[in-house]
Amino acid sequence: MKCNKPELLAPCGDQDAFKAAVENGADAVYLGGRLFNARQFAANFDSEKLKEASDYAHVRAVNVYLAMNTLMSEGELGKALEFLQEAYLAGIDGVIVQDLGFAALVRKAFPDLPLHASTQMTIYNIEGVRTLEKIGFKRVVLARELSLEEIGSICTETGLEVEVFAHGALCTGYSGQCLMSSIIGGRSGNRGKCAQPCRLPYELEGENPNRNSSINRGYYLSPKDLCTVGLLGEIAATGVKSLKIEGRMKSPEYVATVVRIYRKYLNRVFEKGKLSVKYAIDEQDLSDLLKIFNRGGFSEGYFKGKTGKDMMSYEKPKNWGVYLGDVIT
Repeated sequence: MKCNKPELLAPCGDQDAFKAAVENGADAVYLGGRLFNARQFAANFDSEKLKEASDYAHVRAVNVYLAMNTLMSEGELGKALEFLQEAYLAGIDGVIVQDLGFAALVRKAFPDLPLHASTQMTIYNIEGVRTLEKIGFKRVVLARELSLEEIGSICTETGLEVEVFAHGALCTGYSGQCLMSSIIGGRSGNRGKCAQPCRLPYELEGENPNRNSSINRGYYLSPKDLCTVGLLGEIAATGVKSLKIEGRMKSPEYVATVVRIYRKYLNRVFEKGKLSVKYAIDEQDLSDLLKIFNRGGFSEGYFKGKTGKDMMSYEKPKNWGVYLGDVIT
């Protein structure tokens, strides 16, 4: 089976994570500036650091994509374009956007700058992709709720580059379109300040014979993290251009570990110049992925269809570590 090797795209919340991504085999990185990105609580990059990052990456044949993927008010558009101009002059290779109004201005002001449609645009079918084609987008980051079959169908019907998430945190909101954050937490995820209400405990209400049992209280909206290290061949076979790792709020050690392992198996999938769907995964690599971060194990997301409660981490919303044994006193 012939297929082009997808780009491995890594998250960078700060300079250390950026270098960890590049040195461990990323083909491209995505990062945010001080404003207008969906991870406002990350350290992020000012204009000077962005220029340094671009130079460092380009010498090593690594692309740099700037995330400006929040919704913007009309009064912010001028400031956003000013910052994008600085980033453009710094040498970025593309900009990731959610706001269609901002996208139209970018297309007019920077006609040669590749536009990437953020997953928060919630593009999940060919009609949405064709709309982006008309606007002038080069790449679409598909909604995370699509199956392999649906992704493959879109890839065969569009000339746009298609990007999908391959590893990291999942959102209980449809492709990140969460309004609970602003309602419950007082901060909007669409403005880069998600309060993560999906990681809070909830209690079941109504008639229930087990009302006083602990089963009625849990982290019912907290998904396990996505892991597709065993699906890379099948994902590549759909024709996607880029595999994205989530984690701009994660540590450099996390970025280094995940990028290193995905680089290894993406290379293994294309080891003989042809796509191989079947390949062995070393137990140590799976262990390393679990140790660096997991929420009660991993899930394959929606790639194989809806898997229900197996996608959720009801007991604990944060890193579980790896079970070693019980302490006996």
